[in-house]
Amino acid sequence: MKLARVVGRVFCSRQEPGLDRKTMLLIQPLKWEDETPSGDPIVAADAVGAGASEKVFWVASREAAVAFPDVPPIDAAVVGIVDGAQVRDFRRKG
Repeated sequence: MKLARVVGRVFCSRQEPGLDRKTMLLIQPLKWEDETPSGDPIVAADAVGAGASEKVFWVASREAAVAFPDVPPIDAAVVGIVDGAQVRDFRRKG
């Protein structure tokens, strides 16, 4: 699972029927270690009701599609809202 922050919503005037009633979010992937941006923002289907500026965890590929009971045609899905994270630095010093 990957960390991201919700930076916006995506609205479509026409879309594939399998995406009906699904909220599409614009998320900025983040590094777990320091929460700095990691790559470009992406569009992800929301399975948990995440809101603006919330930190979320997301999955991609097949795992994204199975986050929903009807298996829509998506490549990324938000599957959790992050309340907090504790990351230990495993890099060796010296």
